[in-house]
Amino acid sequence: MSMKSICVYCGSRSGSDPAFVQEAESLGQGIAQTGWRLVYGAGDVGLMGVVARAAQAAGGDTFGVIPQHLLAWEVGKTDLTRFVVTETMHERKKVMLMNADDIVVMPGGAGSLDEFFEVLTWRQLGLHAKPIVLMNVRGYWDPLQALLDHVVAQGFADDTLKAFVQSEPSATGVLAALRRAFS
Repeated sequence: MSMKSICVYCGSRSGSDPAFVQEAESLGQGIAQTGWRLVYGAGDVGLMGVVARAAQAAGGDTFGVIPQHLLAWEVGKTDLTRFVVTETMHERKKVMLMNADDIVVMPGGAGSLDEFFEVLTWRQLGLHAKPIVLMNVRGYWDPLQALLDHVVAQGFADDTLKAFVQSEPSATGVLAALRRAFS
């Protein structure tokens, strides 16, 4: 059986709550200790850098994908197991998804929302069947889940849309959800 790969979307900033950094460290460490590969945006800043450094410190395999124009801004982390530079953001997202078995969305900003909605839309369209797990640290993603409820309630999607997304409050919960998905 080949190594399972977890695509982690997360902020290029650390956010205002120290719990975001603590959970990012726990997730990176847990992915590595479980023997899975971290697939992420290849940055060495914000939660991206935290999750990658934690995975590396625990001996994990890391696969980073970054577009050329963000190499300096997100401080491309070139000491990863695999480091891929793409031409565009769209290509970055495609390479990340195609090299992963599951998707985890940690707290983040517009970029993380963009990544979430693209993988959710692709799942809705049947382009993949990979689990999507929101790492809902301290309720960070509650407004997003309320928005999905609103979209369904207003008739723009059916309930299957919400069924594509799991929510876990911590790295421990996310790791348990991933283990269930792989069993």
